[in-house]
Amino acid sequence: MTTPLTSLRHKGGRWPNLLATVSLVLLAAAALMMAGSGPAYRGEFVSLGEAFNLLRYGVYAAAGAAAISIITLLVSMLTRRFTPSVIAALVILLAGSLLYMPWQLWQRAQAVPAIHDITTDLQNPPAFEALVDAREAAPNGVNYPGEATARQQQAAYPHIQSVIINASPQVVLAAAQAEAEEAGWRIARIRDNHIEATATTRWFGFQDDVVIRLSEQENGVKVDMRSASRLGASDVGTNAARIDTFLKALKTRIK
Repeated sequence: MTTPLTSLRHKGGRWPNLLATVSLVLLAAAALMMAGSGPAYRGEFVSLGEAFNLLRYGVYAAAGAAAISIITLLVSMLTRRFTPSVIAALVILLAGSLLYMPWQLWQRAQAVPAIHDITTDLQNPPAFEALVDAREAAPNGVNYPGEATARQQQAAYPHIQSVIINASPQVVLAAAQAEAEEAGWRIARIRDNHIEATATTRWFGFQDDVVIRLSEQENGVKVDMRSASRLGASDVGTNAARIDTFLKALKTRIK
């Protein structure tokens, strides 16, 4: 005798497998679009706008994969299909992992001001010299944005300040050069009291320019930095984090 529940299991038997397959396809598409958006832009295969579109579509696909997997899980429970339910649970976890990164970036973007030029010296920011041409060709230009940016930086990153290191200028310069090279920055110029370099972000390959300026003081060498993105209104905190990390590492290296 066929009961309604038996009938449901029989009729719904193919749906869990089909839904699980669709969710897997969406998950694979999401992973390819999200992971490939940065390298595609960095390799100049797509424009920045197209790369961001790939990233956005990847988010949509990951969200779709998660939504379909929830449905798959419910249907699998009703039809008592073990394999589709396991696949659905895995897709939900993996889709959540994919969605976490853009969500985290969005959260960071909301928490920091939309600025892209950070310096330890707000009154007299270190100036670009060797990188003038590269920055003049970039959307953000070479000049420090001014007082409005300084006020926003001071409110958001009060810890970004000059440091005094009790060592000779030669020792500090050599340590700063070694730290920049270890960070993978491309050195543009090194003088007695001045280093210019370009840092390239890993995923999208955005180029941020860095100036390190040394000034002799009675109690040591004052180190000032400036890190500025060539592109974009907001750096999502990247330049401030770069300066903070570099100066901490420099002090540790010289101890």
